[in-house]
Amino acid sequence: MPEFQPIDSSVIPRDADVATFMRLPRVHDLDGVEIGIFGVGLDAATYRGGTRQGPAAVREASRAIRRVNPRTEVSPFDLANVADIGDVPVNVLDYAGSLKLVEEHVAGLKGRGIWPIAVGGDHSTTLPVLRGLGGGEPLGLIQFDSHADVQDVFFGTKDNHASLARRATEEGLVDPARVVQIGLRGTRFGDGDVQWGIDAGFTAITYDDYEEMGRAKAIERILESVGDQPVYVTYDIDGLDPTEAPGTPAREPGGLSMRDSQVILRSLNGINAIGGDVCEVAPSLDPSGLTQLNAANLLFEITCLLAANRAKTA
Repeated sequence: MPEFQPIDSSVIPRDADVATFMRLPRVHDLDGVEIGIFGVGLDAATYRGGTRQGPAAVREASRAIRRVNPRTEVSPFDLANVADIGDVPVNVLDYAGSLKLVEEHVAGLKGRGIWPIAVGGDHSTTLPVLRGLGGGEPLGLIQFDSHADVQDVFFGTKDNHASLARRATEEGLVDPARVVQIGLRGTRFGDGDVQWGIDAGFTAITYDDYEEMGRAKAIERILESVGDQPVYVTYDIDGLDPTEAPGTPAREPGGLSMRDSQVILRSLNGINAIGGDVCEVAPSLDPSGLTQLNAANLLFEITCLLAANRAKTA
């Protein structure tokens, strides 16, 4: 049995003690950690803000998570030492410097053999995590999102939440032939918003495509595209329909359901997942708490994928 175990909610009430991701131990000494979950409170809002509060809210909501995946029967805490390793100390007045801090943090984890799961913060979080994991073969990328994030320049900047997929491709961090984007549907700045990725080699599954092909075919496309090489999973919470995630800066109607998202992620059990994140939760925009609850459940699904893969590669 791995050393790090969540607090048992059948013994100690869920509202007891300080909140951590999925009630896991808050670890300062990283010896023995195999999967490290950490917060990244980035918030470069250009419209509605609040994502810097995402990690704290997801920690609180994740008190509801139990041990075992009901479909795959994966119990991640039985397969790997998973721990809450705190937050990256980003500087909210220095955006570029904060991205560098995240990159250095993840590079340090990689050097210790720890696989990262980040909880944002805005979606620019993904880019420095990928940079920190870089230096080897390009990764596959599974991106749940309403936006393709392939802008070249956004508000005069090159590194931001609207450009992460483009930068990651240009920098050789991801293999475009193994990039899948699913749920794309938002109104666009221009015809190139999705087409740039398609031209680069991405598998782009718009929500219209998803409806036409159906869930089973979409899962098949994802698995065919990423293959058996290492892959990173990122879930921008605005990939969900806003009825299920109102607390996010850029809501886009007509999106993925939580049920579809769970089934897709569970169907990916067995992929070579080595990192992931959940981003764009702005709890102040959702007093009901539904957004952060769904984010916590998506965090659990991604943790299951990494833990099952970690057990295979141990």
